[in-house]
Amino acid sequence: MRSQSMIPRLTGPVLIGATLLGGAAQAEIARRDFTVISDPGVKLAVREVSDTEGPSGKPPIVLLHGARVPGVATFDLPVEGGSLAVDLVRAGHRVFIMDARGYGGSSRHGQDGSQDGQPLVRSDMVVRDVGAVVDAVQARTGVSQVALLGWATGGHWAGMYASQKPSEVSHLVLYNSLYGVHAGHKTLGPGSDMADPSNPDQFNIQRFGAYRLNTAASLLPSWDRSIPIEDKVAWRDPKVAEAYQAAALASDPSSRSRNPPSFRAPSGAMADSFELASGHKLWDAGPIAAHVLVIRSANDFWSRPEDVTTLAQDLRKAASVRMVTIPEATHYVHLDRPERGRRSFVAEVIRTLEHPPKTRAAH
Repeated sequence: MRSQSMIPRLTGPVLIGATLLGGAAQAEIARRDFTVISDPGVKLAVREVSDTEGPSGKPPIVLLHGARVPGVATFDLPVEGGSLAVDLVRAGHRVFIMDARGYGGSSRHGQDGSQDGQPLVRSDMVVRDVGAVVDAVQARTGVSQVALLGWATGGHWAGMYASQKPSEVSHLVLYNSLYGVHAGHKTLGPGSDMADPSNPDQFNIQRFGAYRLNTAASLLPSWDRSIPIEDKVAWRDPKVAEAYQAAALASDPSSRSRNPPSFRAPSGAMADSFELASGHKLWDAGPIAAHVLVIRSANDFWSRPEDVTTLAQDLRKAASVRMVTIPEATHYVHLDRPERGRRSFVAEVIRTLEHPPKTRAAH
């Protein structure tokens, strides 16, 4: 664990009352935003979501966002069906939502000027950020191990960290994530729109630059295309979609300075995803010792079935392994309607977290 100087500073705690569904007791859900120091000069924004009156004993869990939208906008929207964090709190967990550097409320070095340049924030940097947050969660909760859950690129980051620090992770949930099993991906790999037109085997740095600008409208087309019915409202609550767009824009204080409003996201995650889609493994699941759930939506456009099967083969030291495919579900299953895959997704995550962690000596 890091020295005491690295323990996070609490900034502006916010308490929001809520009724815990499915239980007779009333309880308060608390949200506290604080910062953690990663590398020198790099501050990470973290939100803790917890039940102030709930029982303790279940593992705390860190949630990792994907390549574009940061943590709170991904996992804690202020509408019914929009907060995976609240679902996990209702199941008895303390939840910590982090922004990797370059995202949301975390340090954004290199994003104040031109977008030209090498892609910012590669996986090795984010893994250091995950380590800083894990250390902070251990210090705040007094536990020796934490659970990690990562969506898409967040799953890649979570798995990479768990492979390097297996003794720190009790449970690991990867969903809709790439693993670099082989070359071949119609939207992310060589020959796709992400490739350099003059060199199809190389990532298009000129197009993506150091960081990208993303409008609210740009968040919905890939979601719409993966919904297998014409009536998108029947699959996705418009209030959730609107909250997702609004929170993504609100995550960047500079978003309203541009017309149309847009939020910044570093391009390193896309460059690394291109490498994974090209068949270049950036980490090996072999050392992971946690209880592992690898979950994939059948209509996912990011991960491939082979990513799941190869992970299953490589997880040789895991305490337990489960592979789950949710029929017809989309890449955004945690934000879809309950009957369209979200209910099954949440149930599978909670089921995995129920496994008793392997014990080890406390710090």
